[in-house]
Amino acid sequence: MNWLLVVVGAMVGAPLRYLTDRTVQTRHDTVFPWGTFTVNVVGCLILGVLTGAAAAGAASSHLQLLLGTGLCGALTTYSTFSYETLRLAEQGARLLAAANVIASIAAGLGAAFAGAGVAQVRWG
Repeated sequence: MNWLLVVVGAMVGAPLRYLTDRTVQTRHDTVFPWGTFTVNVVGCLILGVLTGAAAAGAASSHLQLLLGTGLCGALTTYSTFSYETLRLAEQGARLLAAANVIASIAAGLGAAFAGAGVAQVRWG
């Protein structure tokens, strides 16, 4: 039954990713991939909270499968991040490509640490 939790989480995460990406990207008149950046950072924040909650004993393995593997697995996207970074570099926007890499890693790690910190305060 564990696979069903992953499927249900992914059924929410995949459309949420698409809709968030499109909504965010249409609000920015730039080639920078703000939509992908947003879903990846939000996914890192959710995983940080979930990891912190699990470490404190407040999140079951079923919740980890549903939200961590299913929802966040479908919400976040390393492949699109890589493709969009490559596309920026190929189009001559090398500074934006480098900014995408640096900002995505920094913001993703920051969001994961912040999420874990929130969980520590809440459940630790």
